[in-house]
Amino acid sequence: MSASRSAGDAPTTRQLCTFSVDGLLFGVDVTNVQEVLRHLPMTAVPLAPATVRGLINLRGEIVTAIDVRVRLGLPPRPAELTSMNVVATTNGGTVSLLVDEIGDVIEVDDQSFEKAPATMNVTLRDAVVGVFKLEERLLLLLDAEKVAALGSMCGSKSNETTTREP
Repeated sequence: MSASRSAGDAPTTRQLCTFSVDGLLFGVDVTNVQEVLRHLPMTAVPLAPATVRGLINLRGEIVTAIDVRVRLGLPPRPAELTSMNVVATTNGGTVSLLVDEIGDVIEVDDQSFEKAPATMNVTLRDAVVGVFKLEERLLLLLDAEKVAALGSMCGSKSNETTTREP
């Protein structure tokens, strides 16, 4: 995909791995996605930011699991809803984005893209690059790098962990 094109060039497209979080449709560039997986057991990390739900052992590789709901300031996942994993490769390493449902890989036309509106919630806007206009709904393009980088810094509350003193 070139950064610029002339009026006669064909439109450019990209493939996105889609998923849902709290009823919103998100996508990340498929080239950043290593794999998608069902729910995996996690080990809690004491004193970690609330966005870091735990660590996952992915065939011998330890991967940080980031709760996309918490990161984006969305309501907590209902207890009956099990998270799914979108395992993404970032500059900081491999991370698992915990989402509600895995969607499809779709191809989108860059002409249907618009920057995230200024009226969007600041927490959401920080992680969303922009919006693709699909036929029936909008798809929010998530910046996996920002979600992963901020996943270790966001959240004033840490995961609940109890420590017993002798």
